[in-house]
Amino acid sequence: MESRMTRVIRSPSTLAAALVLIAPLVAAPSLAQEIKAGQIVITAPFARATPAGAQVAGGYLTIVNGGQTPDRLVSLTADISARPELHEMKMENGTMIMRQLEKGIPLPPGAKVELKPGGLHLMFMSITRQLKPGESVRATLEFEKAGKVDVVFPVVPIGGQAPMAGHGSHKAH
Repeated sequence: MESRMTRVIRSPSTLAAALVLIAPLVAAPSLAQEIKAGQIVITAPFARATPAGAQVAGGYLTIVNGGQTPDRLVSLTADISARPELHEMKMENGTMIMRQLEKGIPLPPGAKVELKPGGLHLMFMSITRQLKPGESVRATLEFEKAGKVDVVFPVVPIGGQAPMAGHGSHKAH
């Protein structure tokens, strides 16, 4: 004898509805990453989609220095950019300015540094293609002490926020 649950799930329309509701819950954790390199932990990397013809794109993430010594994010390379840069946006004399951080981004011991829209961020200059939601950007971040770390930045819609924190993990290469 079939249980009521079995009969409900066998219904094609009920099964389709269940999959639509469950799919985002199953897929969301795979979007988030936690990448460790020595005492450096990188979480929630993402890039925003760009309009057609855009020449630049932004990359965002959170970096925690869990060590006892300072480190510094000094540079990066990216598969979509001929000239990726480390940038800062800030208010100066009542005007929002953006500038390249040629000496990198300091990471004091125990610090959590957020690279986010309107503040510190990665700037992918002279991008080679339009970024579309669901795609990804591959980059290598270089730290003064932790060395090179490969990071995948999922592309979210224009104006979108970081993917939810999840259980994914990558090791430094």
